Amino acid sequence: MSVGRISHEAHELYAAAQEFDDLRDGIIVPDTPGDLPDLVTGSKQLAELSGLFKDLSDEVLFRAVAEDPGMDLGPVVYAYTSASVPAGRATEHFTEAYAQLGFLHQFAEARDTPDLRDAREAAFGVVQERLEIVRQELGEASSTLRGSADRLDSSPPYVAAALSRSARSANAVYRLPPKALATGPMQLAYNPSSRHAR
Repeated sequence: MSVGRISHEAHELYAAAQEFDDLRDGIIVPDTPGDLPDLVTGSKQLAELSGLFKDLSDEVLFRAVAEDPGMDLGPVVYAYTSASVPAGRATEHFTEAYAQLGFLHQFAEARDTPDLRDAREAAFGVVQERLEIVRQELGEASSTLRGSADRLDSSPPYVAAALSRSARSANAVYRLPPKALATGPMQLAYNPSSRHAR
């Protein structure tokens, strides 16, 4: 197995993290109603966010379908599935802000009344709060992916001398050959049962 696969997986994780960072940078929390994003901007951002969320599942699906028995891609898959949690929360909060943008658009030209004024202020407050949370969750998704890439990228390549060791990095992608495993107990790089036990 080529060590280049480890670098490739780390690169893919870094690239995914950067996409979340880029979207986060493009989402601005409005200070005043005049700073609110219009529906075109909101729609494009929601589409991009939904696309990033789908990309995470696609990355997992690709590796699950084409899993190579000679590699342990558990840490890579876990990075994507873990990032899906804050990405999902970001999507949920963005849709709530998006709904308020639709409300404000619907009544933008309506005659001003005390009740409508209060409703507009409440809607603006919801947009502010939700977009702030969206930015936080996107940052969390990026940090999750980038942290996993950092750990993966720092894993030393396995060379012949390393095959005789009794332990291996928890972040290593490549499994040791069966002959090396038979020399003594080895710590698995990925143990699904340990996550469920937490």
